[in-house]
Amino acid sequence: MSTTLNKSRLKAFNLQQGRCIYCELPMWLDHPDAFAKKYKTSIKGAALFKCTAEHLLAKQDGGKDVESNIVAACHFCNQKRHKCRKPKDPIAYKHHVITKLCKGKWNSAYIAKSHISSNM
Repeated sequence: MSTTLNKSRLKAFNLQQGRCIYCELPMWLDHPDAFAKKYKTSIKGAALFKCTAEHLLAKQDGGKDVESNIVAACHFCNQKRHKCRKPKDPIAYKHHVITKLCKGKWNSAYIAKSHISSNM
């Protein structure tokens, strides 16, 4: 990952108070072990919450590695968005994620329930 992209991801992470732009669940940057312990999940579960740099306009669609196009998203949400046959725009995707999360059909199984309910 480029230095510019790393800086944009870190800035977005801080602006978003360490929460995923889509599912609004906590993420981690450097310490998966501490995250797993704090949120009572496995290391495998914690991996889903690693902070990634999410391009609002995908690079394949002409999106650039510029601050205005980068937000912080957990690995799970980022991967799911871009693996869709027809990826949704960021606002529609967030609505999709929150709807699924509220129904218990998203990545919430990997994190303590108390951290989900307090966030909704």
